[in-house]
Amino acid sequence: MIVPFYKSPDRAFTIVNGDCLDVLPQFDFKFDMIFADPPYFLSNGGISCQAGKIVCVDKGDWDKGGTPASIMEFNRAWLSLCREKLKDNGTIWISGTHHNIFAIANLLTELGYKILNVITWTKTNPPPNISCRFFTHSTEFIIWARKSPKVPHKYNYELMKAINDGKQMTDVWRLPAIARWEKSCGKHPTQKPLALLTRIILASTNTCDWILDPFAGSSTTGIAANLCGRRFLGIEQETEYASLSKLRREEIEQDSIRIRYVSKLSDLKHWFMQLYMNEPDVGYGADLPF
Repeated sequence: MIVPFYKSPDRAFTIVNGDCLDVLPQFDFKFDMIFADPPYFLSNGGISCQAGKIVCVDKGDWDKGGTPASIMEFNRAWLSLCREKLKDNGTIWISGTHHNIFAIANLLTELGYKILNVITWTKTNPPPNISCRFFTHSTEFIIWARKSPKVPHKYNYELMKAINDGKQMTDVWRLPAIARWEKSCGKHPTQKPLALLTRIILASTNTCDWILDPFAGSSTTGIAANLCGRRFLGIEQETEYASLSKLRREEIEQDSIRIRYVSKLSDLKHWFMQLYMNEPDVGYGADLPF
């Protein structure tokens, strides 16, 4: 039986402390969307630059790679389980760099997903290239795929167009990396910015939809989901980061914090204008089975 590590008072945010390969087979519940930021397996003793200081890039034991074959099997395993947990019209978003994203794209096709887009996230504030021996890394990729080639998926085209000043939104997004205000409770070493997750969620889900993150980390996906009126289940194997997720979710129970977050996320402001013109009374429906 699954025992949540934390569940918010409104039951819209749940964290399970465990390995997604163990947790996912234990329940039968299907989600509208999945966001996955899997290990890139880059903790090999390298260095980078953060806040003007040279730092080690090692993230933890969970990011230490094995053989190419073992990494491929790991990715195949969680992608297979995630496909089982998607609704027929559900979609999955997966972030990565050149180190892992091409192999994941091949696995998605092998497993029956249909790739819709590959978003290029161009960071407006990338860390400098301290070796000066190659171009500065300033982008990450996010694959968007649907479960079935034949079942239509959700895409909130008009909202994305409104966010993009009335023009069709392209697959290149210029967004900053995480800001200081997003680290008020602590920081995960691979934390994604709320602006990125907010756009992903608003693009491909509706109010009250269920979102899964099998590698939740500090639950940026969950914070963005709840700010957007969606519901969230996160699975995180590191207790430290499950605790950080809880702190972050408790923080936005404060009206002042929630309002401040919304004020900093321009995509959310567009959504609020659209939502409250059409759906002034938003409430949550059915809960998870645990």
